[in-house]
Amino acid sequence: MSYQSQNERRYPPLERVPQHVGIIMDGNGRWAQTQGLPRAAGHRAGTDNLRRVLRAAAEFGVDILTVYAFSTENWGRPESEVKALMSIFERVIDRELAELHEEGVQLRHIGRLERIPPKLQQKVLSAIKLTENNQRLILNVAFDYGGRDELVRAIQRMIADGVPAEQVDGSLVSSYLYTEGLPDPDLIIRTSGEMRISNFLIWQGAYAELYVTPTLWPDFDKDELYKALKHYNQRERRFGLVPG
Repeated sequence: MSYQSQNERRYPPLERVPQHVGIIMDGNGRWAQTQGLPRAAGHRAGTDNLRRVLRAAAEFGVDILTVYAFSTENWGRPESEVKALMSIFERVIDRELAELHEEGVQLRHIGRLERIPPKLQQKVLSAIKLTENNQRLILNVAFDYGGRDELVRAIQRMIADGVPAEQVDGSLVSSYLYTEGLPDPDLIIRTSGEMRISNFLIWQGAYAELYVTPTLWPDFDKDELYKALKHYNQRERRFGLVPG
């Protein structure tokens, strides 16, 4: 089918739509700088943009979207910026939850929960509970998340569970990760042009196709998402094998 909303451009159908897309939403601060605004304004613009990209992903047929919202390393940013990010995340839940639920989005959190403010923790848990049976699209919000931290915690849990070393394999490790039960990402998109994955889904994304665009996250729109999905269609996924 063609993807088209009223008064919008027509998008030619894609032969393959990635089931699971991860996005490293980078460039909010630089976007704010170009606008002569404080960094917090860039984060607000980036958060507003997520709603638009989420809707576009659903229209294009993506089943799972995992977005990198706040890393374990982001605690090292200035305290005022961290507080602003927490406040923005809380306001987004308050403002967007009802509509996301109505549109069939299932919200999940990946990462640590115990280190964010208790009030925000409760809102996250309530949002997860409210939307747990929705099936149109799964939105994983990686907040206080780091790929290395995820693996360390998985190993700690395996040790605590008394798992014998000889029983540890890839499937078992995956079952101890935050994304348990979900397929690995097919495509990881990074905005702002930086050529690194920044500790994002380092186990799950081992064979994901990478797409890097210089577009800053607040400017990454439906056209940009389609461009990334179209680029994905041009890739031959080998998973370490030779071409068929």
